[in-house]
Amino acid sequence: MRVPCARRVVIGKGVETRNAERDWSVYLVRRADGALYTGVALDVRKRLEEHRAGRGAKALRGRAPLALVVHSRVGERGLAQRVESRIKLLSKASKERLVASRGGVRRLIARERRAADAEQAATAERRSR
Repeated sequence: MRVPCARRVVIGKGVETRNAERDWSVYLVRRADGALYTGVALDVRKRLEEHRAGRGAKALRGRAPLALVVHSRVGERGLAQRVESRIKLLSKASKERLVASRGGVRRLIARERRAADAEQAATAERRSR
């Protein structure tokens, strides 16, 4: 029996325990024509199987074979969507460099996490005035 690992997350003054398996991930899939598709999912393997079965994103239907080239756990859904959006804005060449670099996606996630934290701090400061 597989027991999910729990992670303690500090939220404000309280502490919340959440299942690490519920963390969102960002992933890149290479289509048969070489194009890269970016998405987010709770379970990347399951999502890839859905894509291969023709369910989900229209951009991947009929474009088999599909190969998972990069996936990285992000955490919260909002942050995963921010990272996905940032990747989708990149040029094809930049996406290829991101795929080829070791840790490129992780650096992008860290950058977006810092930006989100800064926005959250600024919002909290404005509210406290």
